[in-house]
Amino acid sequence: MISTWIAAGTIPTLMVIGFKAISAQWFLPTVFLVCALVGAAVGSCFTVVSTVGIAFFGIGITMGFNPALVAGAIVSGGVFGDKLSPLSETNNLVAAVVDTDLFDHMKTILWSTLPAAAISTVAFAALSMGHSHANMTKINTTVAALSGDFHISIISLIPIVLVFVCAGFKMAAIPTMLLNVFVSAGMMFVNNPSLSINKATDIITNGYVAKTANSEVNLLLSRGGIVSMMPTVALIVLTLSLGGLLVNFGLIGAVMTPLSTKLNSHAKLVTAAIASCIGINIFVGEQFLSIILPGRSFKKAFNDGGLQSSALGRVLEDGGTVLNYLVPWGVGGVFIANTLGVPTIQYLPFVFFSLLCPVMSLISGFTGIGLHTGETTPTKPAAKTAEA
Repeated sequence: MISTWIAAGTIPTLMVIGFKAISAQWFLPTVFLVCALVGAAVGSCFTVVSTVGIAFFGIGITMGFNPALVAGAIVSGGVFGDKLSPLSETNNLVAAVVDTDLFDHMKTILWSTLPAAAISTVAFAALSMGHSHANMTKINTTVAALSGDFHISIISLIPIVLVFVCAGFKMAAIPTMLLNVFVSAGMMFVNNPSLSINKATDIITNGYVAKTANSEVNLLLSRGGIVSMMPTVALIVLTLSLGGLLVNFGLIGAVMTPLSTKLNSHAKLVTAAIASCIGINIFVGEQFLSIILPGRSFKKAFNDGGLQSSALGRVLEDGGTVLNYLVPWGVGGVFIANTLGVPTIQYLPFVFFSLLCPVMSLISGFTGIGLHTGETTPTKPAAKTAEA
């Protein structure tokens, strides 16, 4: 889907809007919020970092900001946006693991993500103070390159609007993605009437290759395609298989059964689940396993403790999903470090959103605020998807 969004002018239009909204004094909160917007649209922090994130990183360096601080704002925004998207891989995976409706899960995690996002915005705004002057030449050059080679228009934002419309109607993730691909593909032909069927198929399959006069823009927008997602799909299959083996062979039960008998309060349940997610992230470094293994292990304990499955889902997100980007040897941490060129340990202190989410979950566990209790009837979650 990403490749069709680029070819249709959707992502370039988002970038231009973001660039034109930049003020040096408010650069960091702008980066955080724009990355969150893009993340909510595409459902992937990885995509945010590898597209607009790279652009913002270069702009931030030009403005004289600390590279680690800029990276922290980009990652924070990308993770926040990922948590707001019905197309997010982890949102769909968590909903499937805890056996709850995708949109019920997304509503539940707002209890931790919104406060974390608000505090992060204030923190980035405070750190941006003092940068009132900056050379905007690089921004203008990038905007010129985008405007010259892509269809920059409000109309190009139709695919994004469509995502949120589908979300409003609670349409499942896969139909939402397929509908969006068809609409975006149609816009490709409208914007470029000379585009052949073979070329369009190649873009969808192998990704979009930008050929502007600006090498940095070419690097930003040459990506996407079904083929690029195959490693992720393979990883999902392997992690699900490994999780199933660990559970079916009784390894998880052997560890969790004695522990479950001691988790006699909501606070203990939430704390133990978060600690489990963090532990798997640290010792395994895999985002999906940090969701699957604790999810299956604590599912019965949460149910016996009178908590809804959506409560467990939020804990898995706050302790598993958002923290993988902070582990130097984790999949997310390695990707961010290689993409932005900033060591994980350096940008870690500035990823305020990821650091705050588990804190918000712990506060919820001890106070009961936003902690959904009572039995629920499991519903079929939306199928998990990945951006193409």
